[in-house]
Amino acid sequence: MTDRARRILVTSALPYANGHIHLGHLVEYIQTDIFVRFQRLRGHRAIYLCADDTHGTAIMIRARAEGRSERELIAAMREAHLADFGGFQIDFDHYGSTDSDANRRLCGAIWQSLRDRGLVTTRDVQQLYDPTAGVFLADRFVRGTCPRCQATDQYGDSCEQCGAAYTPADLVDPVSTLSGTRPEVRSAEHLFVTLEQMHAFLDEWTQRSGALDPRIANYLAGHFLCDPLRDWDISRPAPYFGFEIPDAPGNYWYVWFDAPIGYLAATSEWCAAHGSSFESWWHRDGSSAAEIHHFIGKDITYFHTLFWPAMLEAAGLALPKQVHVHGFLTVNGQKMSKSRGTFLLARTYLDHLDPGMLRYYYAAKLSGGIDDLDLNLEEFTAKVNSDLVGKVVNLASRTARWLEQTGLAARYPDDGGLFAAAAADGQRGGVGERPLGHRRVAQTGVDVRERARGREQRAERRVQRLPDGVPQPALRGDHRELGAVVKAQVPAGRGHAVDQQEHGHSPGLALVGHTKAERPWRVAHARSGGASGRIRSTRAGLPAATA
Repeated sequence: MTDRARRILVTSALPYANGHIHLGHLVEYIQTDIFVRFQRLRGHRAIYLCADDTHGTAIMIRARAEGRSERELIAAMREAHLADFGGFQIDFDHYGSTDSDANRRLCGAIWQSLRDRGLVTTRDVQQLYDPTAGVFLADRFVRGTCPRCQATDQYGDSCEQCGAAYTPADLVDPVSTLSGTRPEVRSAEHLFVTLEQMHAFLDEWTQRSGALDPRIANYLAGHFLCDPLRDWDISRPAPYFGFEIPDAPGNYWYVWFDAPIGYLAATSEWCAAHGSSFESWWHRDGSSAAEIHHFIGKDITYFHTLFWPAMLEAAGLALPKQVHVHGFLTVNGQKMSKSRGTFLLARTYLDHLDPGMLRYYYAAKLSGGIDDLDLNLEEFTAKVNSDLVGKVVNLASRTARWLEQTGLAARYPDDGGLFAAAAADGQRGGVGERPLGHRRVAQTGVDVRERARGREQRAERRVQRLPDGVPQPALRGDHRELGAVVKAQVPAGRGHAVDQQEHGHSPGLALVGHTKAERPWRVAHARSGGASGRIRSTRAGLPAATA
């Protein structure tokens, strides 16, 4: 670690435990993972924290429908989420849950800070109630027309078209998504945070701290801070799955109250496991203060740039150094769609393709701004073939052949200790005490010279001279064959996969999967006579996700 090493705490938005990870989610987690790895390569101490977002009506309704408890549901979803993240080499230092003792404790501490600042008020609210389902309707279970811009089919908390924030009762012509019926309006007591008292602080922080992209700052100034801030409804009445508010029995903290506090809880749990101090990461005094970096999607901007900093300010905790906001993922220029076969789960992708392909594609496309990222399947195919197979793999292949003839120098050149430091970090788990993945990478580097000297007899299996004269690495190890073409599994009548051979192109090679213990690039013949070293494209899309 350098003398100027920074201490960086990095988070991604918490995935909701009601659904599986899809390719849209992965834009953020891959982006964050790359950011953390880069900071570590620069010699900084960076920890990557995340957790499952586990509370809310959606969890309660799904658990009821499946005949199991909410905690059984979120435990199963946690395993699924971690398996998907692991498959894409997303390397968290700690992955927690908002349904933890640490989160309950910290929710209570933040709540008391809001109380102490005089920011909490109580009043009755007209709320939508579904008499058929027997529950007050959470935001996500109501759809209707936006009261500001009149866009139809919008959720009950915010408009996807104009960004307006509102309550479900504000919707025009609301409909319950649980029963399809028009909900009733009932009165219930709710607790609110009076954000307007924090208006001056939020205006200063959003517009002049440098924590936000200028476009985000301008958006907040033009859509929220230009008017008095509305009170934030912080509670939900029973029945509700979450933490009951200690000083307001029968009321539960709204999921968007305890979800960002999950960042604090994950830090607390990581610190307890590694002998570190929570305060050393979240205090705001002096030059030794850590940097807090949040990565989020633009659909949850106002939660992280208005509500969350207000909570941190009230509690006297560190404010984010940077909130990195990314756009949505589209597929072939359109919103992800199950009917078009383009709503793709992470697991579906992992069953067919190497995760490194998607990591590279996202990294090449991400700009650091808030523009949407398009997964164009023809471009994806071309990028893998051109950049990875045609350049990276080909370079490694040519280098391996040259090293076979010349060997390596007897001594490693002087690099100022960079390689030794990286190897040492790998041996002990990395700067952030990271597990096997980092150690394996470092150890692989340490062993390069020995492998190059002692395995000349295996060169023929590493380098394969193809008919066109371009060397390619041969398949090695116990791997799962993908098949010649990635087939599109879409409903009948929606289209079909078309490989390049059907359009007169010669068959080639398919990039194939391999074991989780080892993920280099491998190339193998997809069928007899293949020689191009390329992955073939599909016309309709990749395999469709299941609900």
